Amino acid sequence: MVTESGASPNIVGKRMRSRREELGLSQERVGVLIGIDESSSRARISRYELGTHEPPVETARLIAKALSVPLAYLYCDEDDVAVWLMELATKSTGQRKALVSQWRQDLR
Repeated sequence: MVTESGASPNIVGKRMRSRREELGLSQERVGVLIGIDESSSRARISRYELGTHEPPVETARLIAKALSVPLAYLYCDEDDVAVWLMELATKSTGQRKALVSQWRQDLR
């Protein structure tokens, strides 16, 4: 099953959890970083990670910022493309444009 966003039902949660753990952050900390009250932040982030609920796009945008990833990374079904998105996000605007331009030329 695919959601309105086009991602599989729990890809957002899987990506959130993986990145959160990679950064050594607790669910509670991520929730607090995005403005959720400390008393309910762990439960809410847990629901997103388990796929019980999918965060609204604006909430996902805040989560992506807290986890230092591009928003598209959270919704990306393909692991290799997600890695590419993360790599692109580390580049300057000029470097990104050059890489994308080169990639598009290579596809022709």
